[in-house]
Amino acid sequence: MLAETICSAVSAAGLGIAAVTAWRKRFLAATRIAAYSLVPIALVLTGIVDWVAGIAFKPSVWLGFGLLAVAWLLFMTTRTIERRGGGTRKERRAAARAAQGEAVAPAASAPSLGAGRQGTGAQPKAKSRQQSAAPGEDFSDIEAILKKHGI
Repeated sequence: MLAETICSAVSAAGLGIAAVTAWRKRFLAATRIAAYSLVPIALVLTGIVDWVAGIAFKPSVWLGFGLLAVAWLLFMTTRTIERRGGGTRKERRAAARAAQGEAVAPAASAPSLGAGRQGTGAQPKAKSRQQSAAPGEDFSDIEAILKKHGI
């Protein structure tokens, strides 16, 4: 009952403001104000105000909204952790295996060779190429860094 009274008062006040606006020869604005002021009384007559008032004052409804908020919070927390953690356990294991094979020593200009790659004969070729270059002219590490950054 109180909601209907408030909506009726708001509509009456809006129509009064629309009348004053029309008296000032601003008919377009007055029509717009009248349209907005008819919305609250229309909501009362359709029964939407009773429905909203019934929902707003029931504790069980607020409990439902609280549970929805908790569910949303849990969902967003798991998504954040998943993004920071790198995905599922299988993805993390695959990334760890890939990282072990491509380890680089801090001061090395070429990737260090893992246990499975020593027998391929790649190490002597790299040494002979480095020895054949004159001192000060080996820019391969700099080129690798520039290529890595897309320069």
